[in-house]
Amino acid sequence: MKLHLYIARRFLFAFLTMLVVLAMIFVLLDMVESMRRFDSAAVGFGNVLGLTLLNAPVWMYRILPLIVILATLWMFLSLARSSEMVVTRAAGRSALNTLVSPALTVFLFGLLAVAVGNPIAAATSKKYERIAAQYKGTGGSVLSISTEGVWLRQGNEDGQTVIRAARSDLEGTSLSGVTFFSFAPDGLPTLRIEAKTASLEPGQWSLTNAKVWDLENADNPEMDAVSYDEYLVDSNLTQEQIRDSFGKPSSISIWDMPRFIRQLEAAGFSARAHQVWFHMELATPFFLVAMVLIGAGFTMRHTRFGRTGIMVLMALMMGFGAYFIRNFAQILGENGQIPVLLAAWVPPIAAIMMPMGLLLHLEDG
Repeated sequence: MKLHLYIARRFLFAFLTMLVVLAMIFVLLDMVESMRRFDSAAVGFGNVLGLTLLNAPVWMYRILPLIVILATLWMFLSLARSSEMVVTRAAGRSALNTLVSPALTVFLFGLLAVAVGNPIAAATSKKYERIAAQYKGTGGSVLSISTEGVWLRQGNEDGQTVIRAARSDLEGTSLSGVTFFSFAPDGLPTLRIEAKTASLEPGQWSLTNAKVWDLENADNPEMDAVSYDEYLVDSNLTQEQIRDSFGKPSSISIWDMPRFIRQLEAAGFSARAHQVWFHMELATPFFLVAMVLIGAGFTMRHTRFGRTGIMVLMALMMGFGAYFIRNFAQILGENGQIPVLLAAWVPPIAAIMMPMGLLLHLEDG
């Protein structure tokens, strides 16, 4: 147990050190990039620093596999140089037994990262995108999904229009059970429209079976309401704006993801991308364990054997290969070419099996 605790402590020290170093590098690079993107006259240094710190948790969460494999390489190379690994093997410890403590440590940290780090990254990502949009003057999201249905927002200098629909197609451009609420620039309601369906066309919404209430000029809006078989409403929305307003699945906390998936499906949208992301997040601790095994598979050897640089390079290449396959499987899963569970869980399991076979062959074979 003491040896397990010692190796776990060495791994935790290497992991935290690598985390701090990469975090500092990221903050500096992202700060330079933010200064280039935003107008320095309108956005001061304090604002840029705040944006950089908001964006840091997202990127640090994304590069956790890289941090883990670098920490593993550092730890086992240092154990090999000090001959501690030779002494451990001479005492009868197998390679797999030695890996229990770092693998368990990174698995527990992966659980903590998913349960706590994921919500923090999602919250800071949302705030970063909102503040960055304000600095750029591009406005916020035009679409929102709730238990009441789909909500859209459009507007210009003449006022704003809020659109609520019971259901939508996958693209958000064909709505059913639609209600339009138009507001003047001073915030007062001017028009209400209810329609059976609404389809987005270039520059306008095409409504069917519409009923229009004039809330601004009519003394009795209900008595003066007019019904139309077809009715057109001007719009500055595009299909690309609506699609982009969904945001990335990574901007939603893993604790809120099941409810958001149910709301998406109830509103008529495809939730496949969010389902794939949800299961990939659940599989993250196993993928981090795979990074430990990959790093150990090439460095659990004495330095007198030589070729240390080649072994480190091979470990990094195998780690990046596993990361690429995982992302490729995510794309296939989002496009519906492979099942969701297959896309999320097979890459980390395969990434664990490959270095396990290598360790059994080279170290205990």
